[in-house]
Amino acid sequence: MPIMTLHRLADLDPASWDALLPDAQPFLRHAFLGALEDSASVGGRSGWQPAHRLWLDRRGTLRAAMPAYLKQHSYGEYVFDHAWADACRRAGIGYYPKLLGAVPFSPVGGARLLGDPQAAGQLLDALAAGLPEEGLSSLHINFTAPACDALLQGRTGWLERLGCQFHWTNRGYRDFQDFLEALSSRKRKQLRKEREQVAGQGIDFDWRQGGELSEADWDFVYQCYANTYQVRGQAPYLTRAFFSLLAERMPDAIRVVLARQRSRPVAMAFSLLGGGSLYGRYWGCLAEFDRLHFETCFYQGMQLAIDQGLARFDAGAQGEHKLIRGFEPVITRSWHYLCHPGLRAAVADFLAQERPGVLAYAEDARRYLPYRQG
Repeated sequence: MPIMTLHRLADLDPASWDALLPDAQPFLRHAFLGALEDSASVGGRSGWQPAHRLWLDRRGTLRAAMPAYLKQHSYGEYVFDHAWADACRRAGIGYYPKLLGAVPFSPVGGARLLGDPQAAGQLLDALAAGLPEEGLSSLHINFTAPACDALLQGRTGWLERLGCQFHWTNRGYRDFQDFLEALSSRKRKQLRKEREQVAGQGIDFDWRQGGELSEADWDFVYQCYANTYQVRGQAPYLTRAFFSLLAERMPDAIRVVLARQRSRPVAMAFSLLGGGSLYGRYWGCLAEFDRLHFETCFYQGMQLAIDQGLARFDAGAQGEHKLIRGFEPVITRSWHYLCHPGLRAAVADFLAQERPGVLAYAEDARRYLPYRQG
């Protein structure tokens, strides 16, 4: 078989991997995925074992690939299958390990089957057929782009699952005030009041690219990031080393906004930029301030997108609270190949019932958007 399993992305030339990428989205770059591995954010005892799959032609040339991980749990995926795993446990069916095609800890849509589409389809079929031999219960591919959906649609055994996120679209706004003018009067006043409340606490903001932050700055960024987990009694997914490695390898894609009160940093939001989109990823604060989260995570990113002419701002996976701030519902997709026929039938039935609910939720959410009618 022309499939190769790569346990360390560092063993592959970065240019060879990046040549397979269809666009400039930063999360699939060798630099990003490699930084996760080299910083021990994945691997080791994390439950995320790198097992990237490569498809080589007869001459040994890399034609297609899938970023992939052997999973011993379902944390950090943002497509929730814990109930499936629990049902398997109760029925005496092994669910872990499973194979996951995804970007760890990043619920961001994008390419998952990389390279030549025909070769990628062959890779996909070979992976599904080989799961039992590898002792794997299933193959899951999360947050797929339309090209990947087209490859998966109609393939035997694959189940499609829908989800919903909220993204902000820049409709050619001249500035933030121009965006506000597109809102209803009541919502416009609410957003202005929120921003004024933050400014009234003596807080201002400083945007930096990756190369403009010192190691001391990264210490602060990580302290804020880790605190968002620690307040919930959880360990952070990423290590401190990840941020320094990423700043070294892809500094131009990094955007960090620092919130300061009387020159003292109190909060931050970390984003990545690429392909005409801004992706808000991590946030944290060291003290509580009224409305600071909305300003740091949403309004600052929207303003940067307007200033730099970016088409879209994806601020993360959660929340209806984004609706009244102009973020619109977007349907996401994941795909699941389950080897056990009984499990596959049960999940297929569950997804058939879940699907209309997700679509109805997204449609209903549009009623709460703040934009003026007509």
